Parts: sequence; C-alpha cells; structure tokens
Amino acid sequence: MKTRCFCGFGLLGLVLTAALLRAAPIPDSVKIGGFAVGCQAWTFNRFTAFEAIEKTALTGAKTIEFFPGQRLRPDQPDARWDHNASDEVIAQVQAHLAKHGVRAVNYGVVHGSDEAEWRKIFAFARKLGLYAVTTEDVDKLDLLEALAKEFDIRVAIHNHPRQPGNPNYKVWDPAYVLSVVKDRDQRVGACADPGHWATSGITPLEGIKTLRGRIVSVHLKDRTAIGSGTPDVPFGAGISNVKGMLDELKRQGFAGNISIEYETKWDNNVPDVAQCIGFFRGYGSCQ
Repeated sequence: MKTRCFCGFGLLGLVLTAALLRAAPIPDSVKIGGFAVGCQAWTFNRFTAFEAIEKTALTGAKTIEFFPGQRLRPDQPDARWDHNASDEVIAQVQAHLAKHGVRAVNYGVVHGSDEAEWRKIFAFARKLGLYAVTTEDVDKLDLLEALAKEFDIRVAIHNHPRQPGNPNYKVWDPAYVLSVVKDRDQRVGACADPGHWATSGITPLEGIKTLRGRIVSVHLKDRTAIGSGTPDVPFGAGISNVKGMLDELKRQGFAGNISIEYETKWDNNVPDVAQCIGFFRGYGSCQ
C-alpha cells in the first residue's frame, strides 16, 4: 500500500484503512537481501517510539517491530505506546511510519492477562496491519490459535535465555517450542532468538533447524560465544553463523520478519545496526 493512498483521509483515515488489512504476505518492497529485515524497537528502548521509527529509517531498514510500553514521542513524555492506544494515537504513529518509509510488521514480546486483553492486542495488530504478534504465553495457546484464525494474524512464541532456577520456564528450548506448536494451525509458530539460544548453550543454526517450517519471525543477534551472555556484535563478527541461518531460513521457505534486536551501545547503536543491514545487502548480492 503506497503512502499516497492515505491522502485526503487524514489521520483517522490511516487507521480505518489499516483496519481493513489482514496478515497478508509481507511485500517484497520492504525486503533487503530477500528478507523482511528491520529493527525491533527494543533496540532503541532508551528513546521514544517516534524516535525508534526515525532511527530504523536511518539504519536503512524498512520494517519495525514494536514492543509494549515504549514512550510515545518526545513532546509527550508521559504517553506510552501499546495496544491500549487510541485510534488517534495509532493514526499518529501510522503517519510517522509513512513519513519515514517504515512498515510496522510485528508487536511483542506482549502478554495478555485474559481473552479480553488478547482480543484488544489482536485488534491493535489488525489496525496496524501487522503480520504477527510475539509472546511467551504458551499457557494460552488454545486461545491464541483461535484468535490467529479469526484475525488471520500470526502468533510467534519467543524465547528468552534459560533460567536454571526456574524449571517451569521452558520456551528457551526450541525443541519444547516445537512440541507445543507443531500440531497447531500454521499461523502459530516460533519467534526464534538466536542470541538467547547462544546464552542458553544452543548453537543458533541448530535451533533454526529444529524449528524448521514453524518459524514465524526472528529476533536476530550475533554473539561472540556459546553458553554465556556476551554483548551483541555486528552480523558476521561473531560465532552465530548468520549466513548459515539465512541460508537455512531460505531453504525452509521462511516468509516472516527478521527484527534486529541489538542489545548493546544503547545510546548510539544506529551505526552498528546499519552495519547489520549492510550484511543483508551483501548477502542478497551473492545470491
């Protein structure tokens, strides 16, 4: 959908138009190196959502994945950006996305307390025209599967690092995530986070292979060691074998979004993230 389609409708028109959208395939126009790669707004969590959009554009990326609770904009320091936003606020964000040539594709990691909140989350995702929502709420998969079918919006189960003192936290393990999504609707799958896998002692490429065919989205990181929480580094500078993961995702027919979640140099990480986007450009030129 081109920006000019919204002309004449105003801010509310942006919301009404987006509300008609479903989880259609992510368009090729926002892909780099064959993938819909962009930024997780968490990369810029010390800034507002408006600034995260601007910084995403500065990196050369064309997509963004929002997270709940980020400050909205510099001139409204007390306002937060999440699924409780009014249609007016959603329209402001849509206009800012259009201004900077960035497309919102995902939202998370988000948790819903009950069906009513999860319906609000899916309605928010529909208004933004999102491809998927990301969560760790594996205890609500029956509900999430039903909503994924109703709204035609995908659900991705995300992994954080292993918690040795908490045996009930199981989504760190890609084999566990596969076990709970493999027999469900294809719109229910995994949000693979290779950096957190590395912290948990899992080789990232093996995690991608374990979840073959069920990966909805990726929070991509490159780390310098397996088995410890080392800082993120630009793609190709670590041991995560980013090229190998992209090759495997391509082989699997992956059609979701890849969000660069760069959790270091918080105050000035745009140059490093731009280098990560450059990795995708180089990858695409070699295909």
